[in-house]
Amino acid sequence: MEDRKLTVRAVERALDILLCFTQDRDLGLTEIASKIDLHKSTVHRLLATLEEKGFLIRNPATEKYRLGIRIWELSTHLPAFDESAAVLLPSMERLRDRLGETVSLYLRDGIERVRIQAVQSQQAIRRVAQIGARLPLSVGASSKVLAAYAPPEVLRELLESSEWPDYVEKSVYKDQLNEIIRLGYATSFEERESGAAAVAVPVTGRSGNVIAALSLSGPVSRLSRDTLVEYAAILKEAASEMGMMIP
Repeated sequence: MEDRKLTVRAVERALDILLCFTQDRDLGLTEIASKIDLHKSTVHRLLATLEEKGFLIRNPATEKYRLGIRIWELSTHLPAFDESAAVLLPSMERLRDRLGETVSLYLRDGIERVRIQAVQSQQAIRRVAQIGARLPLSVGASSKVLAAYAPPEVLRELLESSEWPDYVEKSVYKDQLNEIIRLGYATSFEERESGAAAVAVPVTGRSGNVIAALSLSGPVSRLSRDTLVEYAAILKEAASEMGMMIP
C-alpha cells in the first residue's frame, strides 16, 4: 500500500511539472521547484525521467526545459473536436477580418473553460489570446455561456467550489445565466481583465447540444456595451454556421 502511495505521488508530481508549461515555454529547475513547491533534488530526478521519456527537452546552453516531442505525439490522438477546431479556423479568421478583434473558441472542462482555438486581432492595440489557457467559469462572457448551458450538477459544483471568487454574487450570477439563455449571448466588461471587454455565444452541434463558446474580445476603448450587443448578432450567425460543421 505504501509503495502504491509513493508511486501515485510521483505521478502527480510529474504531471504538476508538465502543467507548469501551460503558462511558460521555457523553465529552469529552480523555477519549476518554486512553482510546485518541491525540493530541487526531487524535481531534478523527475525532470531527468521526463526528459528520458521525451516529454521534456533540456537546453544545455541555458539549462532550461521545454515540452518535448512526446507531447505532440499524444496531441494527435485528442478527441475529434480538436480536429473541428482546425476546421473552424477559416470561419474564425473571416470573423476577425470582419470585426477587427480577437476571436476565440472555448470548451468546458469540468468547472473550467479551455481555449482550444484563437485568431488574434491585427490591430496595434489588441487582446492576445493564448491557446490552451484554462480559466474559471465564474467570470467572463465565454465562461457564463458555457455555464448557462451546462448540466445542473455542473452548476451546483461550480457554485459550491472553494475557488468561487468572493466578489461575484451567486444570486446575480444565476440571474445572468438565465438572461443568457433568453438572449442567446453573454457580454463582459472588465470582469476578468481590466480594460478588456468580450461578447460570447454558444456553438451548437448537429446533435443539438451546446459544445463550445465562440467569443470576440478586445479593449474597452473599441468595444462599448452597445458595440458588444451589435456584434452578438454577427457572432450568433457565425456560430450557427460553425455548428453545422461539427457532429
